[in-house]
Amino acid sequence: MTTTQHNALLTGASAGLGRALADALARAGWRLTIDGRDARRLERARLELSELTDVQAVVGDVADPGHRRRLAQTAADWGLIGLLVNNASELGGSPPPRLGDLTHATLERLLAVNLVGPQQLILSAWPSLADSAVIINVTSDAAVEHYEGWGGYAATKAALDHLTLTWAVEAPQHTWYAVDPGDLRTAMHQAAFPGEDISDRPEPASVVPTLMRLVGSGLASGRYRVADLSARWDPKAQTLMASHS
Repeated sequence: MTTTQHNALLTGASAGLGRALADALARAGWRLTIDGRDARRLERARLELSELTDVQAVVGDVADPGHRRRLAQTAADWGLIGLLVNNASELGGSPPPRLGDLTHATLERLLAVNLVGPQQLILSAWPSLADSAVIINVTSDAAVEHYEGWGGYAATKAALDHLTLTWAVEAPQHTWYAVDPGDLRTAMHQAAFPGEDISDRPEPASVVPTLMRLVGSGLASGRYRVADLSARWDPKAQTLMASHS
C-alpha cells in the first residue's frame, strides 16, 4: 500500500498535458492510476511510465459512471488518494461550433465530460481521499474570456471553476485548485484550429514544473493561471510577485 501523499489519480493521461504531468509525478515517486479512451495509446503510456514507478491504467471515458467507479476503486487499492487531477476534456468539435450551431447532443457531451465527469469522479473517490488531498481541475482561459466558437466548451469550464471553488468552501480539509495551463501544443488545441500552424504554442511539458510546485505549495484553494504562478515564483519577477501577494 502506498503512502497517502504518493498516490495520484489522473484522468486523460495518455497524451498532452496529462501525459506530461504523469511523467513528472512518476519521476517524483508518485504511484499513478491513469485513464484514457484510446486503449493502445494508454497502454503505451503505462509501459513507459512503468519504467519510473508503479502504474495502473484503466481504459474508459469519464462520462461513463461505471468507468469512474472502476477508476476510483483502482486508485484506492493502493491506499488513500493524495492527488486527484481531472484533466480529461471534450472540445465539442473541430473546429468547435458557434453557439447557434451547438447541437443538443454536443452540449450534453461537453457537460458529461467537462463538468459531470469531474464532479462525479470526486464523489466516487471521496471515501478514499486523504484529508490532505489536493484536487486539481484543469480549466481554461475560455472560462473567463469570450471566443467565437468556444461557447459550449467555455460554459462547461466556467461551471467547473464555480464547482471547484464551492467544493473549497464545503470541504476545506482538502485543497481545491482550478488551474488554467494556458494555450499548449496539444491534439485538442490543434483540433480547435484545424489546418493551422500551432507550433508557436508551448509544449505541455513547459507548464508541468509549475503544476508540480503547486501540488506541494500549500497555496490556498482557488483559481490559478500557470502563467501567473510561474511569474510569482520567479525570483526575478519581484513586481509581479508583489502584485499577487
